[in-house]
Amino acid sequence: MKSNFQFAGAQLKKTLAETENGPKSFPRTTDRNGKLLGSSMEDWTTGFFPGSLWMTADFNKDTTLESAAIAWTEKLEPLKFYTKNHDLGFMMYCSFGNAYRLTNNKAYKEVLIQSAKSLCTRYNPAVGCIKSWNTFRSWHGNATYNFPVIIDNMMNLELLFFASKETGDTMYRHIAVSHALHTMQNQIRSDYSSYHVVCYDSLSSKVVARETAQGYADNSTWSRGQAWGIYGFTMCYRETKDKRFLKTAAGMADWYINNKNLPTDKISYWDFNAGEPGYTPGINSKALKTQTNPILRDASAAAITASALLELSRYVNDKKTGEYRNIALQIIHTLSGPDYKAAPGTNGGFLLKHCVGSIPHGAEVDEPLVYADYYYLEALKRYHDWYLK
Repeated sequence: MKSNFQFAGAQLKKTLAETENGPKSFPRTTDRNGKLLGSSMEDWTTGFFPGSLWMTADFNKDTTLESAAIAWTEKLEPLKFYTKNHDLGFMMYCSFGNAYRLTNNKAYKEVLIQSAKSLCTRYNPAVGCIKSWNTFRSWHGNATYNFPVIIDNMMNLELLFFASKETGDTMYRHIAVSHALHTMQNQIRSDYSSYHVVCYDSLSSKVVARETAQGYADNSTWSRGQAWGIYGFTMCYRETKDKRFLKTAAGMADWYINNKNLPTDKISYWDFNAGEPGYTPGINSKALKTQTNPILRDASAAAITASALLELSRYVNDKKTGEYRNIALQIIHTLSGPDYKAAPGTNGGFLLKHCVGSIPHGAEVDEPLVYADYYYLEALKRYHDWYLK
């Protein structure tokens, strides 16, 4: 545990040294030559780098990283008024949420509450959901949808639960619960696998399409999407104690860990059904053109799943507790080995290798990803805090 956080500290300092203070300075991934690639402040991934700085600074008691965490977090403050998409939970709770947890700085709390207000502007009470993207164009090339909801959006609900507890205003909680219930009803299949994108008619509130944006096919299961669901519904159970959310989280977890296509080391392929008969990408998707043999793994999906399983293990019966904890530990050990953990001083300063951003878009194929590192560190921290202390 200690050695992994020491490694993280050294890698993060390498990233800090390579990061330019420019308009696209927030670390996200690397190019094919291993050079650091950044993103603009409005990218959905910007909260993960400061979040990783906070977790590592706290574990290592490293004041240099703490100073960097403060600086990189506070750069994001203007986003508290951002309303262009659903990602404020990722952007602000992973940054300011960790900052407030570790410093109790009341100014950070106020940023989070305003961020929650901004996120709520995307809620449509007729649909019962928070609108994810402003539009979604089908990979089939025949439709553009105006109210898409993606499974990833479950992760942003934690910001709303936080705001409700801190302000006493139940509006935030109501929106989070409504969104989770509609996602559970319309986005989770009967076997507990998941659709990536569900598109609603904003007037009738009816589901008009179930498709994928980053998975292999509409009827396949994108591994990171399944991971978002396990994590999101587990968090919703923590915040509400509604057993429907626990049942959904456990069902999604069981589907994931018992799937016949999950490799023995528990690091999932980027999509559980990639290349299988009966699953066909849309004509405009690059999934067929950029797919490789063997099928690529996604360390980001594995890291998210490990963190989610560790929390889920705290809410289930003893048999399931051990099963979920042991699978999470197996994932952590594999990610911490040479096949997935970068050699010191390499990988653009990122911790993990072999992640997949979006094969249908032909983007970030077998590259490091800042959010993989974040959830890997969170999984390490959760195991340390819950099972080693």
